[in-house]
Amino acid sequence: MKRLILLAALMAIAFGAWIPIKAQLAQILLRIAWQRHAKPWPWADTHPVARMVIGDEDFIVLEGANGRALAFAPGHLEHTPLPGERGNCVISAHRDTHFAALRNAQLGDAIRVQRAGGDWIAYTIVAQRIVDKRDVWVTRSTSDTTLTLVTCYPFDAIVAGGPQRYVVVARAAAARSASSMPPRFQVSMPSTSFPSRATSHEVPRRSMDAPLGAMSKS
Repeated sequence: MKRLILLAALMAIAFGAWIPIKAQLAQILLRIAWQRHAKPWPWADTHPVARMVIGDEDFIVLEGANGRALAFAPGHLEHTPLPGERGNCVISAHRDTHFAALRNAQLGDAIRVQRAGGDWIAYTIVAQRIVDKRDVWVTRSTSDTTLTLVTCYPFDAIVAGGPQRYVVVARAAAARSASSMPPRFQVSMPSTSFPSRATSHEVPRRSMDAPLGAMSKS
């Protein structure tokens, strides 16, 4: 019995260590895919939609806030605007990988997002909230250019997928070209682009009201 308990504990530790490693390794492939405007791997059912910088963390965002996407990167909630578009762009990620950076984020901090065309959007954090995962108002459309980031809470919870979500709301300043950003933020972009997608005002309200529990479970 003791051996089984020890084996289970070791497997849990190994699994816990593999999750952040997988997330970091995936970002290498995603960065290449972002530069080439391609799928990260041939069988992927998603694609990169943005590059995000929070403090010292720099990562690629995938389309779709589902478990398949969140295993590798932050996921953009479908049927919400893309970064830089008017309205409420919602992005979710796990608290122990990419959005661990939100733990130390403060009001007034900058979040930079690069769009597919190469231009950068500078956002400023204006609100931080702890909400119930059943709350849907944080995903609803806004009249200005808003970025809403969602992850599980508390950050140090032992069991993932609890009832609370940590929400960071940021508002955008004017877009700037890639050449106007510091060198560490620049990336060469091809001229091709992904197929057009529906904007938020073309989507029924019910699709904007996805429960937060469906977006992030760790």
